[in-house]
Amino acid sequence: MTTQTGLPLFVLGRSADPHSEKGVDCPGELPPASDPQLVERARKAKEALGDRLFVLGHHYQRDEVIQFADVTGDSFKLAQQAAARPQAEYIVFCGVHFMAESADILTTGSQKVVLPDLAAGCSMADMATFDQVEEAWEALEDAGLAGSVVPVTYMNSSADIKAFCGRNGGVVCTSSNARRALTWAFEQGEKVLFLPDQHLGRNTAVLEMGLSLDDCVVWNPHRPNGGLTTEQLERARMILWRGHCSVHGRFTAESVDDVRERIPGVNVLVHPECRHEVVLKADHVGSTEHIIKTLREAPAGSAWAIGTELNLVKRLAQMFPDKSVSFLDRTVCYCSTMNRIDLPHLVWALESLALGDVVNQITVDEDTAHWARVALDRMLALA
Repeated sequence: MTTQTGLPLFVLGRSADPHSEKGVDCPGELPPASDPQLVERARKAKEALGDRLFVLGHHYQRDEVIQFADVTGDSFKLAQQAAARPQAEYIVFCGVHFMAESADILTTGSQKVVLPDLAAGCSMADMATFDQVEEAWEALEDAGLAGSVVPVTYMNSSADIKAFCGRNGGVVCTSSNARRALTWAFEQGEKVLFLPDQHLGRNTAVLEMGLSLDDCVVWNPHRPNGGLTTEQLERARMILWRGHCSVHGRFTAESVDDVRERIPGVNVLVHPECRHEVVLKADHVGSTEHIIKTLREAPAGSAWAIGTELNLVKRLAQMFPDKSVSFLDRTVCYCSTMNRIDLPHLVWALESLALGDVVNQITVDEDTAHWARVALDRMLALA
């Protein structure tokens, strides 16, 4: 999502020290709600709306928001849950923009999807804009390759990109079904254009499907022809978009080595959005839901270092006190845009809805929604 000036909502500073916030408990703690009455105000507004309201909370949300969620989960699960509640007039999505778009695509026309803070974007989704992807596709057409390429986009992408895949015979995938989606795609064509997360695409292709790193090339949208020659594109089977998650991309192989030195016998469990070298060193790899399931089923007394968003890791440590759960890295790693959804924004949205004022409604135009739904339906058919 971009502002009227064309700038991404997620804008990094010109300079930063990635090692400036040491530790997990301090100084990385989020401050408490500034107004002690906010919790009560949110409760009253939600009670006043009753069954007209359905609140979705992504796993990466802070606890002060999660406590008001009717259901928690990953992005696609939450969008499906919204679609399963046609009686709910208002869907308040405590997540980021592309998630609210998916909810709007899957729900009925009479339902209104609200994002408490419009600045809650996604750095990964912002790394693949519609114009950039169209330009890449035109380059593939000019090279005579587009007819053999099937576009596959990760759920963490804008509705425009999902629609692009729908129009061009492609499919959407999640971190749980990426292998199934890629298997389907290679049955349709010789090559895959994987958007927008290079790491999920590479890890799935190489570690789960037997492709080699030499089968993968990275398309850089900021360089002419993606920074690739026609010969490189002809040889490649996986054309990976140069995108990544700002949270999972921060974990390094050194993070894994360090935690193994600090915690003897630790199990390293990471998300497939992590870098390839991190995934190679981990003991277990899986989606957010897989991470939660693995911790739930782990034996008491076992030690785990988790490579995913910090709000979730802290919550897992509270949920499973019989296990030692720690953050994989020494640096604090909150999702900064996800954390824009705080209690003040949620209270404002709920109280506005209770007064009949629909704020921050997320709508996807009919044509985009149609083609995005085509790509999503292809994914659902894979199951």
